Amino acid sequence: MSRTANTITTWYIDPDAEDRMADGHAPIWRHLIDLIVERDLSRKSVLDFGCNQGGLLRHLYALRPFRKALGIDIAEQSVAKAEAFKGNIPVQHAVGGTLENWVDEFDIAISHEVIYLVEDIDAHAADIFKALKPGGVYYAVTGCHTDNPLWPKWRDLVAKRTNTVVQDRSITHYAATFAKAGFEVSARKLEYDGFIPFYADGWTPDFADALDYYTQTKIVFRLVKNAG
Repeated sequence: MSRTANTITTWYIDPDAEDRMADGHAPIWRHLIDLIVERDLSRKSVLDFGCNQGGLLRHLYALRPFRKALGIDIAEQSVAKAEAFKGNIPVQHAVGGTLENWVDEFDIAISHEVIYLVEDIDAHAADIFKALKPGGVYYAVTGCHTDNPLWPKWRDLVAKRTNTVVQDRSITHYAATFAKAGFEVSARKLEYDGFIPFYADGWTPDFADALDYYTQTKIVFRLVKNAG
């Protein structure tokens, strides 16, 4: 795949960090999948925006099989791994950050810890809105917002450890942006209810912060494109 100005090679500067991240996210993905209101996805088309190595879609298919899916990401090597790992599930992967080739295509869209890295959030909201079918739903998940008490420290860590540009936005900013794009906006705390492992990785050196982050700070937006 050829590089363009809008793509990167990998998300993390450390080439092994993405594999470790996938392992850590797996239980969070399973919890998120359980929160998705739409139970039967057997006839649904699904989008994972910022799919990285494709783990979320693989977990989703194992728990709630869908008709077909697209995983899209700006990180070329991550998308190549996602394609290599997908096995026989009905998933297409693409390198990119926009969805101009997919209009009224998806019933469900998901992004996990991606929107805080999107430079033009207004354009992203409009892009997802256009890509969803009438009645389609976008689940956008992030704990990386300015209402997070850890954000000043995390902002520096993200800048140092990744090949991305960090954006500063509040929960209200996201809600207002998606409402302006035409979505019916609602949200809830992730409220992860499993055991949270202790990692000495610099993100939450105080273990109490990790417990608060996954139960209180991390937000799940449910954004509906009304059929009418």
